[in-house]
Amino acid sequence: MTNIKLGILDQSIVRQGTTVSQAIQETIETVKVAEELGYNRFWVSEHHNSTFIAGSTPEVLMVKLGDVTSRIRIGSGGIMLPNHSALKVAENFRMLETLFPGRIDLGMGRAPGTDRITSSLLNPSNDFSESSYLRQLDHLQHFFRDTAGTERGFIYATPQSPTIPMQWILSSSGGSSNIAAKYGMGLAVAKFINGFVTPQVVDTYRKNFRPSDQYAQPQALLSVFVLCGETEEKALAMRKMMDYVLVEFERGKFGPFPDAEQVQKYQFNMGELERIRYNSGRIISGTPDSVKEQLTRLATDFEVDEIIISTMAATAEDRIRSFELISEEFKLKEVTA
Repeated sequence: MTNIKLGILDQSIVRQGTTVSQAIQETIETVKVAEELGYNRFWVSEHHNSTFIAGSTPEVLMVKLGDVTSRIRIGSGGIMLPNHSALKVAENFRMLETLFPGRIDLGMGRAPGTDRITSSLLNPSNDFSESSYLRQLDHLQHFFRDTAGTERGFIYATPQSPTIPMQWILSSSGGSSNIAAKYGMGLAVAKFINGFVTPQVVDTYRKNFRPSDQYAQPQALLSVFVLCGETEEKALAMRKMMDYVLVEFERGKFGPFPDAEQVQKYQFNMGELERIRYNSGRIISGTPDSVKEQLTRLATDFEVDEIIISTMAATAEDRIRSFELISEEFKLKEVTA
């Protein structure tokens, strides 16, 4: 697989000793770096009821990200559709498309991005059923295309932008691959959530894909945690931090990002080591040449030409350096020049 396109998923992580303002500002600085380094797209996520992640409103943050860039695609990875009204999502993203025509991605998922209590507060009508999710997707298409008719006339999602955002369905288990295929949308496979997801998910999507006015052919990408260091020692230190964070997540601990020095001294017990092995498929790490080889193999196995990488690191400097090393190894600037 050659000429792999790379993107970035940013979750606005709040590190220990920092503020939410600093976390958001880091996201803003990162998108500017990403564009300069030749990355293809930059997505931000939706999480709620967590002091660890400041990114709760991707549609709001995207306005700022679009404003400080000029080329890179800006998107949601994703909007958790059951948390919202389909009409309001259509209005938000038509406004974004009006502001930044041809640059907006609407990635959508059906997971809550939080606990069920918080999700029910975000949208009291949410019954967490697949049928309701599919109904929302149907309504969204009508709102985007000005075909939402009622007995009293049409309901218009304004502003009526001449173009609409490119739509993607997020999938971590494979169940949503048929939904993406049915609606003729792009498929974003979240390997960073489910390390056991297989290429069959993409294969199923391609076999069942129905062309739409947005996608004449199926288009799939893959997302994974990636940690790149200039040396093996640095890469291993970054990997230990990521392993620790995921173990804490599984305990239900979503507090501020842990202290780097304490994590490096921490000794995992047998149970934690088992969880680290379980989660290993969610993460790629190593020096630049090793990371490139692993990402290329992953793209080949899943038959995708684009990978979105997510990087959590102890410092903003480590995180940016990881993105720089990967860009240099893949020669992204030359590809996008």
